[in-house]
Amino acid sequence: MTTASDTPVLDTLAAMTVDSVERCGLPADHLVLTRIAALAAMGAPEISYAAHIGVGAETGVTASQVQDVLVAIAPVVGTARVMAAATRITEALGFAIAVADTETGTQAGA
Repeated sequence: MTTASDTPVLDTLAAMTVDSVERCGLPADHLVLTRIAALAAMGAPEISYAAHIGVGAETGVTASQVQDVLVAIAPVVGTARVMAAATRITEALGFAIAVADTETGTQAGA
């Protein structure tokens, strides 16, 4: 039996993520870095990175660690994918900062 929802795709992705985290023995920061490596390897779009930025920050992942991951996977996935990933991560981070600034501005003006 399925439950009606306004966001069935997002609900499914969230449930998959929760299940994966519960079954994974990696520390949270390592899990995020592993997922970033996988996203880079498959040429994921900006939105995929954006979905991991907040969680990464909450688990203590640093920009330096993300760079280290990209350096580590470059010989395996290639320079084009790594450069594309770096660009997409930067764009996703810029979007996250813009959203945070908007939210902060909204709260400050309230």
